Amino acid sequence: MNKLNKQNIINHVNNLQLKKSVPNFQVGDTVSVSIKIADEKRTRIQKFDGLVLRRKGSGLSETFIVRKESSGVGVEKNFHVHNPNIEIELKRKGKVRRAYISYMRERSGKSARIKEKVVNTK
Repeated sequence: MNKLNKQNIINHVNNLQLKKSVPNFQVGDTVSVSIKIADEKRTRIQKFDGLVLRRKGSGLSETFIVRKESSGVGVEKNFHVHNPNIEIELKRKGKVRRAYISYMRERSGKSARIKEKVVNTK
C-alpha cells in the first residue's frame, strides 16, 4: 500500500466523522453550547452561554473558545466544533475586526459589549 492510498483512507475516515450541520458562527458572536454529560446512571445536558473569543483550525481539529462571566469570575472553555457530544446554537452576531479578541478578558460591564452585526437580507 503506497503513501497516497493511506492518505486517502485517512481523509475518508476524517470526512465520515465531520458534523453535517455546523452553524455559521464567527469570533464575536454569542453562542449557547449544550454539552451532553454522562453520569454513572443518567445523561444530562449542561448549557454554556458565552462569547466566542477565538475559532481556529480546520477539519476535525477545528476548535473555538467561549467565555462567560459567572459570579464575577471569567470562565473560558475550549470546544471542538465537530465533537458529537455538543450542540452549538447561535444567539447573536457580533461585529469585531480581529480573529482573536483576547482584549475582552480585561473588560467588564459596559465596556465588554460588542456591537451587533446587521445582516442584509436582499
